[in-house]
Amino acid sequence: MPLWLTESDVRAVLSLEDLIPVMESALSAFSAGAVDQPVRTAIELRPRAFFGLMPAYDGMASVLGAKLVSVIPENAARNLPTHLAAISLVDPETGELLAVMDGRYITELRTAAVSAISVKLLARADAGVLAILGSGVQARSHVDAFRLIRQFREIRAWSPTADRLRAFAGECGLETGDSAAQAIRGADVVLVATNMVTPAIDNGWVSDGAHVIAIGACRPSQREIDPALVARARLFVDSRAAALQESGDIVQTIREGRIREEDIAAELGDVIAGRARGRTRPHEVTLFKSLGLAIEDVAAAALVYRRAREAGRGCELTL
Repeated sequence: MPLWLTESDVRAVLSLEDLIPVMESALSAFSAGAVDQPVRTAIELRPRAFFGLMPAYDGMASVLGAKLVSVIPENAARNLPTHLAAISLVDPETGELLAVMDGRYITELRTAAVSAISVKLLARADAGVLAILGSGVQARSHVDAFRLIRQFREIRAWSPTADRLRAFAGECGLETGDSAAQAIRGADVVLVATNMVTPAIDNGWVSDGAHVIAIGACRPSQREIDPALVARARLFVDSRAAALQESGDIVQTIREGRIREEDIAAELGDVIAGRARGRTRPHEVTLFKSLGLAIEDVAAAALVYRRAREAGRGCELTL
């Protein structure tokens, strides 16, 4: 019988420590062409709000499933998560439904895990200062994930929401900046984790040698990065096909003639597998534009399903 897993069940069995190597394997398989995954199908509900379908199949890993996700920025005012999701796992041999589980927490953790992988591969070895724009769920999960990869001597944060910024800094032991520019200047790693759909980071704030991670603005009409920074950086993506269709930061910058499709250096999965080079020079700025892949969600869900069965978590259902 299918297993129903709530967010509490998922939280009980899923850790960043276990998830990071699973994401490395999933990204490598995706970039090697071993994953059957179309670009996300999205229905635009209204400006900035959409509903998406994200299926994926990895035959080698015997993993099949799909995520249904909604992004509703107005939920922040309703005291609801802005990103909500459910993930279904299916037995690829029989087509039987194996599990339905909360996808909100999986999305939170897999995004942070993939960003941490980019830090491991693309940031300078001596990177010691981290700057975070944002103070929400993703900002918190990223602090936890980054601390598993690097021991930063200084972590700075800035957010336009002063109360949330103070709470975030207090919970995570961070320094706060008076502005985004102040937080970013001199940082070795920069995370853009806001809900902005216009550039939140200026090229002039970013030091040579920095690694920048941008995890929002996942529609072609949206941007979160100064296009001059996109043109300046060595650019990495999770999916080349998705980036050229979904990412306004890339699509619009190409349309403006600032970069070409060929200026996408590599997918992160190819860097993981050693099929492509990451950083080439100490003073090079690297940029990882993360859109989020269905195979990340499905691979994470498969891990949750195995651990939940082992731990006796969840509720069995008859459909």
